[in-house]
Amino acid sequence: MVVDPSRLPRWLAGFDARHGIPRAAPGGAGELVLTGADGAVAELHPPPGAAGAADLAGFVADAQAPRRLGLLLARRSAAAVGVAAAGELLTSKVDSWYVQGRTAAGGQSQQRFARRRVNQATAAAGRAADLVAGRLLPAAGELAAVVTGGDRGTVDTILADPRLARLAALRAGRWLAVPTPNLAVLREAVAAARAVHIHLPPQPAG
Repeated sequence: MVVDPSRLPRWLAGFDARHGIPRAAPGGAGELVLTGADGAVAELHPPPGAAGAADLAGFVADAQAPRRLGLLLARRSAAAVGVAAAGELLTSKVDSWYVQGRTAAGGQSQQRFARRRVNQATAAAGRAADLVAGRLLPAAGELAAVVTGGDRGTVDTILADPRLARLAALRAGRWLAVPTPNLAVLREAVAAARAVHIHLPPQPAG
């Protein structure tokens, strides 16, 4: 379950109403574990860039605190980068390029197509790295985190560019499953990037 930080107090009020006022305890990786009076559990995972807190009021305040996030969404044939704050995309850049798909040809033709595909993918990753360097690197000092999504191998290759080491160090653990990136996909990703993730383990029977 994902909840926008602005809606978190309302969600918590509903949890209280259903399960009784909860006890809060810190978990690993910054999450906060709520246990209701009836034993129901909710694990609250903070947004990227938020440190989390040991108490509920602190967690909510931290989740709602203003922060800037960098976004990098990439697949072999396209990449979209942007800077977002308060749920809005402040700046963005999208590009696409041709990378040949797999072929059913065999023998030397298959090898030739495979080499061409690798070369195209390598060139595409270089163009994407240029895109990231031009758009995100100048804002690196203002970013609380960089949230990525798309194809993991492609994103890993892009961030392996030595120029982007500062951004790679800001990469959040959150991963966004998105289709081929374009401006609309990037805009939709902003909400997912800043949301609080809530896990509700099943209650034991009886």
